[in-house]
Amino acid sequence: MPSSLPGHATAHGLRCACHGADALGLFRRIDQGMTRRSVLRGIAASLAAPALGLAVPAFAQSAGRPVLLRNARIFDGRAGRLIEGRNVLVEGAMIKAMPPAAEPVAGAEIIDCGGRTLMPGLIDAHWHAILAGIPQLVALTADIPYVHLVAAQEAERTVLRGFTTIRDVGGPAFALKRAIDEGRIPGPRIYPCGAMISQTSGHGDFRQRSDLPRTAGTTLSVAEQAGISAIADGEAEVLRRVREQLMLGASQIKIMAGGGVSSDFDPLDSIQYSEAEMRAAVAAAADWGTYVCAHVYTPAGIQRALACGVRSIEHGQLADEDTVRRMADQGAWWSIQPFLADEDANPHGSPAAQAQRKMIAEGTVRCFEWGQKHKVKMAWGTDILFNPAGTAGQGRQLAKLARWFDAAEVLRMATSHSAGLMALSGPRNPYPGKLGVIEAGAHADLLVLDGDPLRNLDLIGDPDRNMKFIMKAGRIHKNTLAA
Repeated sequence: MPSSLPGHATAHGLRCACHGADALGLFRRIDQGMTRRSVLRGIAASLAAPALGLAVPAFAQSAGRPVLLRNARIFDGRAGRLIEGRNVLVEGAMIKAMPPAAEPVAGAEIIDCGGRTLMPGLIDAHWHAILAGIPQLVALTADIPYVHLVAAQEAERTVLRGFTTIRDVGGPAFALKRAIDEGRIPGPRIYPCGAMISQTSGHGDFRQRSDLPRTAGTTLSVAEQAGISAIADGEAEVLRRVREQLMLGASQIKIMAGGGVSSDFDPLDSIQYSEAEMRAAVAAAADWGTYVCAHVYTPAGIQRALACGVRSIEHGQLADEDTVRRMADQGAWWSIQPFLADEDANPHGSPAAQAQRKMIAEGTVRCFEWGQKHKVKMAWGTDILFNPAGTAGQGRQLAKLARWFDAAEVLRMATSHSAGLMALSGPRNPYPGKLGVIEAGAHADLLVLDGDPLRNLDLIGDPDRNMKFIMKAGRIHKNTLAA
């Protein structure tokens, strides 16, 4: 699992505990309580309630009327300055035009932004929609459908923090995505990977020693039945598991190409998957017009992934400068998180784990500097799991990038630039069109901030106070402008 299942005993990256006893206990409860199909049936029934008139959506859309946002200074997702003298006309789910401020628009609902800043919705390129917002203890004691219902609640909170798009890099988020896309519940756009593809003893293998060996008659592991990971050894099995995720609706594929911090059976310095296996995953994804992203930290692991055609490196904080240069030369994406051993880091773990976390924090500082120096295509994400308190700081973690980049570049990274990574899924892109920008023909994902984020990025970190208006796909999720 990626680097932050928020248990407190072990960690991938700085705050992940998916190899810990608590997380493994949850996986066993999933296995004992119900099969994956029965979980999804229960969730589907629960999420169908709004369609049956049992709940009223917490978001609104004008009945057939276009919406004109006026009197705003606009950060369009690209320029390093605010644009003045333009309004934004939304028709349906799309931006129709940016007419001059003095130009009347007949029949439109007028929303006055009061001179505030209008900007595109934010993109988190490394998120886990199902497990981000539920505490470990609750997950260990609640019915499994409850876990998915909490994920639906967290999806609404995610969009109310201004994150209108997320790339889900591990977990069974397909049903949640469908419910959001159908307008049954509020939430962000989800680019799902589905289950993480892992070798035996890899970073997605959550079994214990007592579960080995696997034989032809062995059932799937608990995490596999839950749709969290898929263990595959050899080219044929990798092809099978990748193709299964594509069949389920994955927009891109996630493989585990290296170890994690404090994992019981996959050391941080281990390289996972042979070149032949990696190439099989890349080929299967490419046949469907999409790409592979890889969890990996070390230079050797990153270089093997790049050589095999992996297009997005997840984490990578232990890269050396030569490896960073190679990422730039090959045009690969670097999806990196601000793991800084600060207030958002996991303070628990063994002395060895603490030392590894410190090493990754130091690597984070170097890698942001090298990434900027060599002009790597960098995307930003948080990688928060099992941590309701941590999810509230999603925007605060974006503001940390001001340590390396000016405010305009940080905002571009979380809007138009990360939209380029989303578009890498090609024909598997569930939301074709322009994301992360304000221009005619783009998706109508819009935020209105009380202040200028080009001068103060910390505004993003306090959405309750500073985000006065939130729209996703033309639907208004929040509007306190009049107040």
